[in-house]
Amino acid sequence: MSDDDYAFEGAPPAEQAEARDNNPALSISELSFALKRTLEDRFGHVRIRGEISKVTRHSSGHVYLTLKDDKAAIDGVVWKGVVRSLGAQPETGLEVIVTGKITSYPARSSYQIVIESMEPAGAGALLAQLERVKARLREEGLFEPSRKKALPAFPAAIGVITSPTGAVIRDILHRISDRWPCRVIVWPVVVQGDAAAKQVANAVRGFDGMTPDGPIPRPDLLIVARGGGSVEDLWGFNDEDLARTVAEARIPIISAVGHETDTTLIDFVSDRRAPTPTGAAEMATPVLAELQWGLSDLETRLRRSGARLLEDRRTRLMAVARGLPSRPDDLLALPQQRLDLASSRLGAALHRNASVHEQRLTRISARLNPTLLNRPIERRADRLSALDARFKPAVDRRLMRDSDRLAALSRALASLDPSRPKPGFARVEDTNGQWITSAHKLVEGQQVSLVFGDGQRPAVIGEGGTTTPPPVSAPATPKPAAKPKAPSADQGSLF
Repeated sequence: MSDDDYAFEGAPPAEQAEARDNNPALSISELSFALKRTLEDRFGHVRIRGEISKVTRHSSGHVYLTLKDDKAAIDGVVWKGVVRSLGAQPETGLEVIVTGKITSYPARSSYQIVIESMEPAGAGALLAQLERVKARLREEGLFEPSRKKALPAFPAAIGVITSPTGAVIRDILHRISDRWPCRVIVWPVVVQGDAAAKQVANAVRGFDGMTPDGPIPRPDLLIVARGGGSVEDLWGFNDEDLARTVAEARIPIISAVGHETDTTLIDFVSDRRAPTPTGAAEMATPVLAELQWGLSDLETRLRRSGARLLEDRRTRLMAVARGLPSRPDDLLALPQQRLDLASSRLGAALHRNASVHEQRLTRISARLNPTLLNRPIERRADRLSALDARFKPAVDRRLMRDSDRLAALSRALASLDPSRPKPGFARVEDTNGQWITSAHKLVEGQQVSLVFGDGQRPAVIGEGGTTTPPPVSAPATPKPAAKPKAPSADQGSLF
């Protein structure tokens, strides 16, 4: 215990309270915000290097991540308005150098860095990031050879996307003018730095959106060109958005970025890769002098082939002509003689032919006689008579049996006719004339009609109903059904 503590030990309570007020208690919020101000004042601008892990892109547009090395880690945040301007987009495993300020998050008593800029930590990190983007585009099929468009053989207009002040554009224009007379349209862009990728992508979309009949004709071919440089200098052509724009373009594109040993991302998605910008100009255009020489050579070969063909036909015609007679009349003399001989023999041959057919007709007509036709008719008539005599009694017996059976069925039908009740029976009908076939369908006091064979009388169902009995009359004797007549003996035969 210190001397001050001994001094206050015997002091009055009021003096002890006054001594304790010299070190008042702070609230947690006061302490947290005091620490926050201290961190921001002391570390208002820091530049740190580390590996990115746990990247989270929030729906608000902010990016939350963690920077770590082999011994420690720190949380980081990139506000929405800063994300697009970063030199390298946050990806897990990427080693970067970030610049920002250290601050704290009082709600969790943790500190973090608010990132204002981010760049890869060297060529190794850049290449690692490039490989990840390359693998993603390859999985989407943007590197497939089947997607490559064929270059036009004779372009009328060529679009060049490059810097207007460098040696590249002069080399391209000079090479094209030496080889092929066509129109060259230059879209000036910057080819290095953060703005290069965006400007080149806008140029590709601009050329692709032109129409053939517009004030500036749409190019048949595009060349994206830049001179050589380091990985950092060419990094703008490794942009993922630029690569997708080149892959989606409708115009064939030749990539001529850097020297032959330099490789960028648009080399894989373009339709053709040139080792140098001059090589791209040679790849895009034919050589006019070579075409002229080829046409001249084809013309010479065509004339020679035509001359050889005519000479061959002339030789064959002369060979055939040697086998022909000297005069045309001699050529036709033999066929004319054969024609005269055939015409002289034709009349006699016709007479002989007619005579032969006349003799054959005479021989055949002698054998023709009506008896030959009547004989089959008589045979069939005799057969029909025999069949008639054989089957007529059986048919008559069958008709008699069927007539008796029909008469019996008619009598049975008349006895079972419900519209003609038998003596001693009556049919019950309601007021609508519908038949009542069951006692359950009758109710007390219902009006009905009793239909007898010789008339009908009204009646009421129940004990209270009274009806006048009908007069007693002798039952009508049913008239016997007429017996069907037997078939007459002189009925004709069915056959």
